[in-house]
Amino acid sequence: MIVVFGSVNIDLVSKVERFPHPGETIAGADHVVAAGGKGANQALAARRMGAEVAFIGAVGTDSFADLALAHLHADGVHLDRVVTVDGVSGTAFITVDAAGENQIVLSPGANAHVRASALEDVVAGPGDSLIVQGEVSMTETEKALVWAKGRGLTRIFNLAPARPVSARLLSLVDILIVNEEELRQVAQRSGVHGGASDVVETLAADLGLGVVVTLGAQGAMAQVEGQAARCPGFPVDPVDTTGAGDAFVGAFVAALDAGLRLEIAVRQGCAAGALACLKQGAQPSLPTRAAVDAFLDKQELV
Repeated sequence: MIVVFGSVNIDLVSKVERFPHPGETIAGADHVVAAGGKGANQALAARRMGAEVAFIGAVGTDSFADLALAHLHADGVHLDRVVTVDGVSGTAFITVDAAGENQIVLSPGANAHVRASALEDVVAGPGDSLIVQGEVSMTETEKALVWAKGRGLTRIFNLAPARPVSARLLSLVDILIVNEEELRQVAQRSGVHGGASDVVETLAADLGLGVVVTLGAQGAMAQVEGQAARCPGFPVDPVDTTGAGDAFVGAFVAALDAGLRLEIAVRQGCAAGALACLKQGAQPSLPTRAAVDAFLDKQELV
């Protein structure tokens, strides 16, 4: 089983030809309202890849709460430890340009009230995994990692969005997943220099944990428990890249949870990330295991 501790948002997405300059107002296309949040996205991504998933999070008492959880509920993610708190649900204001790139402003709302105490009666142990991100309290995230370590779970930290974290928190992590910008920031704070592959190898050795970096259209690379893996990526014409990173994380962890080799996990993560770029909205774009398998089979024939 995979336990995901993190955020759930409503995404308000507007498409524009280009991003506005400071102080500039530009016209956009009709906006889309969709469920999102890194925690919820990764939970749904892992579930659609066939994993059993429990999500720990919080929603508000506003009209967005049911919509925020709708996809998770429909796909069978365990939601009995999602709490409702007075106030608004988390919201992400997302602008997507003509190339499919995005800019995001987060308003945490109920995500500020996610507590690790909700994990206390979760039945999980060795062979199971915990995924955490950077969108909820780092204090509560550290408590969640302590809980998971005490029960023998594999602990995955997607450091997104990038933010300073303590050495103690990193000591509780088995696998760190970052994108290129997040890798640059971690490397800078750690005094590590060089190309991406050198930085990944050095950080893995220095921090004593697995490191996975997603490279956008160039795929991903990983260094975990002395093993290295690289996927060159799959070319697609992106519509919206908002959910790509979360699709990778969910699919990658689901593959490891199923006992698959590191190189296969990275490849499935890259395929899921590529497919997630083909539709607008984070959760509507997350692919199923059947879609990922069909996509990879097609790549073998090219």
